[in-house]
Amino acid sequence: MAIVKWEPFRDWLSLQERMNRLFDESFRGVSRSASEDDWALGGSWAPAVDIYEQEGNLVLKAELPGVDPKSVDVRIENNVLTLRGERKFENEIKRENCHRIERAYGTFTRSFTLPTVVNQEKIQADYQDGVLKVVLPKRDEAKPKQITINVGK
Repeated sequence: MAIVKWEPFRDWLSLQERMNRLFDESFRGVSRSASEDDWALGGSWAPAVDIYEQEGNLVLKAELPGVDPKSVDVRIENNVLTLRGERKFENEIKRENCHRIERAYGTFTRSFTLPTVVNQEKIQADYQDGVLKVVLPKRDEAKPKQITINVGK
């Protein structure tokens, strides 16, 4: 029998993640054909995001293809990391020439509550190949430490 560490908030975090996914999926993937009357380009959308741990850091990757990195705003306020930006529709394409528009255009906002273990002074953000990568280093006191055992003679 294995001993499992009890984490009292694991179920709540799992529920929150499922609810966030439900709302994200509800608004993502709505396709519009060019013949629809409500042909709206310029609403809001939510980019797909992965969050994982790597080498003592939390890493957030957001898919932002076609988004000008100059239009992306990454900020921390009250322990909440917020991504904002906009993907603009290409003006050289005329409505009458479009058969189907499935990519989302317009503004986006994603917010994530940061754990207290994140060192907010050392957060870095990079944009490459349409992917925004935000590295959130953990504080030194939050990282696991190996304790050596002194053996008495």
